[in-house]
Amino acid sequence: MQHPSLRSPITAADRVLLEIQRAIVEGEIAPGSKISEPELAKRFDLSRAPLREALARLERCHLIERIPNAGARVVKLSTQGLLSLYQLRETLEGMACRLAAEHMADNEIAELRALLDQHLNTQRVREGESYYQEAGDLDFHYRVILGSKNDYLINILCDELYYLVRMYRVQLGMNGPRVSRAFDEHKAILNAIANRDGELADLLMRRHIAASRRNIEKQLEQTGT
Repeated sequence: MQHPSLRSPITAADRVLLEIQRAIVEGEIAPGSKISEPELAKRFDLSRAPLREALARLERCHLIERIPNAGARVVKLSTQGLLSLYQLRETLEGMACRLAAEHMADNEIAELRALLDQHLNTQRVREGESYYQEAGDLDFHYRVILGSKNDYLINILCDELYYLVRMYRVQLGMNGPRVSRAFDEHKAILNAIANRDGELADLLMRRHIAASRRNIEKQLEQTGT
């Protein structure tokens, strides 16, 4: 079951939130770019009130920030921002893995194994070109976090921080040798959860996220960010 933040939009603000979210995460609206309410209202055919509601929600999930005397801007991808975010991910997703090993039902684990098989069967993963995961139920990390059954962890990781994490993962994600290693790390984490070894699952997830951080950090250094 998907977290409420990823369900089908209900209101106009929900719809525009998801559209702007996707555009920011995928870099269609560039990091650091200024948010123009009139331009967005015209682009998404929306009145100012629901647009402002959507922007407030984007600010709460850290995709945009308000700068004194400069207005609202899309967050920048930076080495310091990456470090702060991924330090938190290591701790909280490690904990989520530990809890998932205790609380995930056998059928949920089987579905997660089927998801990894689906990931492997994509040409890009098999050939080590890229490992892009769609949001929500098609994202290994998302499914593990839901498996923790801890509402506070789920709210932090699947709502408040989820799209900022995705922004780093999508725009500076995996390619080359890191693809097959990351996939193998996912399999090892899943096996630890299936074996109900929470301590090992926690350790493996922390190592996995640390490796991903180092990979993204190298790409940020290459771009001079």
